Amino acid sequence: MLPPNMKKHKRLFISLVTLVATLGGLLFGYDTAVISGAEGSLQNYFAENLNLSSLVHGITVSSALIGCIIGGFLSGFLSNRIGRKYSLMLAAVLFLLSALGSAYPEFLFFSKGDPTLSLLVTFNIYRIIGGVGVGLASAVAPMYIGEMAPPEIRGRLVSLNQFAIIFGMLVVYFVNWGIARGQSAEWINDVGWRYMFLSEAIPAALFLVLLFAVPETPRYLVLKNQDEKARNILSKIYDQTMAKATMYEIKKSFDAEKGRLFSFGKKIIVIGILLSVFQQFVGINVALYYAPRIFESMGAARDASMFQTIIMGLVNVIFTLIAIMTVDKFGRKPLLIIGSIGMTIGMFGVAGLAFFNMIGIGTLIFIIIYTASFMMSWGPVVWVLIAEIFPNKIRGQAVALAVAAQWAANYFISSTYPSMMEYSGGLTYSFYGLMSVLSAIFVWRMVPETKGRSLEELEMVLTNSNKN
Repeated sequence: MLPPNMKKHKRLFISLVTLVATLGGLLFGYDTAVISGAEGSLQNYFAENLNLSSLVHGITVSSALIGCIIGGFLSGFLSNRIGRKYSLMLAAVLFLLSALGSAYPEFLFFSKGDPTLSLLVTFNIYRIIGGVGVGLASAVAPMYIGEMAPPEIRGRLVSLNQFAIIFGMLVVYFVNWGIARGQSAEWINDVGWRYMFLSEAIPAALFLVLLFAVPETPRYLVLKNQDEKARNILSKIYDQTMAKATMYEIKKSFDAEKGRLFSFGKKIIVIGILLSVFQQFVGINVALYYAPRIFESMGAARDASMFQTIIMGLVNVIFTLIAIMTVDKFGRKPLLIIGSIGMTIGMFGVAGLAFFNMIGIGTLIFIIIYTASFMMSWGPVVWVLIAEIFPNKIRGQAVALAVAAQWAANYFISSTYPSMMEYSGGLTYSFYGLMSVLSAIFVWRMVPETKGRSLEELEMVLTNSNKN
């Protein structure tokens, strides 16, 4: 993973900071996927007992995404005001609070076993708190890694954050399956779903503790005129000559422009936003959030459907590893286009089977083709590009805007899925297939290649070509 000519202590340092930062990605995946095992129980506990519509249930399942949008917007302000490191620490605290509150929303104010609208609102508030943590981590973790990583391995190291996201999902699939295995539906609907949410408290607490061991990024330190600290961090990553050259480039980039959001051109901002929106409009989180329900529709029992999500999670991990191994060799753009083609095949395959009501093993195969294609391309590569394409002075603001747009798109897609499926499953999956086609055209026409260049070199190339 790291260059063989890198000195051992420098390899150890960059490995440590990357590992800790990627725990933010793991919690991102854990928090967003834990709902897949609990959503059926939540429907039973809230929607059915209170006679609520499928739209309300969809909003409840997706409520964390409201917090993700808020966290995405706040990430720019917080990462520039308190720093990348302390923004991640705040995210860890929010993950911990959400895990405890979502598991026992009745705490202090309500009676257990007595679902009410007020309790439903309280549950959603706890999920939104966790969502703010996800929004912060999703923006700041890849930014942190991107600002610490040497250029020649930046793509691989930032892609590790996506691996951590998928690994977090895989872990929670195992946890959910383990909790539900051999238990009655009544127990799962009464107690099991609470354990699913509570389990997140363990990695959240670990993340918070380990963040005390990592430094702030040198680019943020330069932004705050702490040049000596920045030099010390750079000397832990590069040899003396390269550290001085990198410091010079960073200082020069901060002196170049005033740092207004559009001072480097509008096109680069639009590309970042559209990358984020397409990553969600292709429908990936529908497959992740509602995976057990999709498999139940194929005839699987409740615990068997959760086991099938584990199979899907393993496929996701394998193909994310493929992306990590190839993103710095093949480049970002080819992987995105190849992934779009695979997603198109997968989604239109699911749509065709849905039109003819042929739900079975073929559906599973096409879903795996779809998710594998996403995980080797749009999953990790979008985060790499968002961490790379924005200039130093506006990176916090621009990443925040792109990530907020991503979570807004995620919320729209996820919350509308149940009602869209009630109308037509075939048309629903066809829509995601169409978005996959459009995503390929967008990358081919608009997205630049960024592999192998320093962030400051990219800044010069991209802003000169994108200014209006």
